[in-house]
Amino acid sequence: MRWMAERMEWRGNPVALWPAARSVIMLAEPYSPWDDPLASLSRKAEGTISVYAQGRDYHDLVKKRLKRLGRWLLAQPEAAGHAIKVFVDTAPVMEKPLAAAAGLGWQGKHTNLLSRDLGNWFFLGAIFTTIELPADTPGRDHCGSCRACLDICPTDAFPAPYQLDARRCISYLTIEHDGAVDPELRPHLGNRIYGCDDCLAICPWNKFAVAAREARYACREDLRAPRLADLARLDDAGFRARFSGSPIKRIGRNRFLRNVAYAIGNSGDPALVPSARALAGEACPTLAEAGRWALARLEKGRS
Repeated sequence: MRWMAERMEWRGNPVALWPAARSVIMLAEPYSPWDDPLASLSRKAEGTISVYAQGRDYHDLVKKRLKRLGRWLLAQPEAAGHAIKVFVDTAPVMEKPLAAAAGLGWQGKHTNLLSRDLGNWFFLGAIFTTIELPADTPGRDHCGSCRACLDICPTDAFPAPYQLDARRCISYLTIEHDGAVDPELRPHLGNRIYGCDDCLAICPWNKFAVAAREARYACREDLRAPRLADLARLDDAGFRARFSGSPIKRIGRNRFLRNVAYAIGNSGDPALVPSARALAGEACPTLAEAGRWALARLEKGRS
């Protein structure tokens, strides 16, 4: 885990989150993939899950590390009377610009944080503290003329370098977006059923990435190449049991199976027609519509 400190000299940022804070310590922890994240995209009858969600939920693991470091910091003689708060995607903290300001790396053209010795496969966490710490030197941009992350995006979610249109981002659409996905974008989802790693995986700086040391980030075998037909049969209890301890659990069964339905429709596999038909009969209107869309796509392919 790398860490750098950034003095809180913000204007317009959410300092109101904790007005007493005077410094922010930013931390990065690698979760590098164990194989090629793009390889599963060609296996249309199987689902592709973002690398970060293939193991244990990072929120719990990173937060424990932040608290451990925070306790050590407060145990120092010069920290007497001071306090900390830790954040891992749990508050409106601008982790990426803060981490760049703290010298951990720079925000690349795909808007994610990049590092010359970490690549871009790492989680970010923040420790707010009342201790006044010296600021580190901000990171410098090293993207150069490279456009790999922009050109690989299936939905053209980057209107320009360093700009992301979340309305077209597959990670946003499959995780955060509640409701039906624009029919124009559905074919571009492919078999991505939770998140998308294309712009991360293609980055050439990953050749310097540090391997993950935390075994609990390793891919669970049942999430390595889950069969769409098996996922489509999950009821609510089965969904919660299968994704216990996974960040996937938080989006709920209906949204997840909506994604599975889109993947089924993109598979071109006639063997998945019964799965699509079953999803089309679901009580959830969004899920049922996704199932009908998948069924129509598969039946059109058979005609």
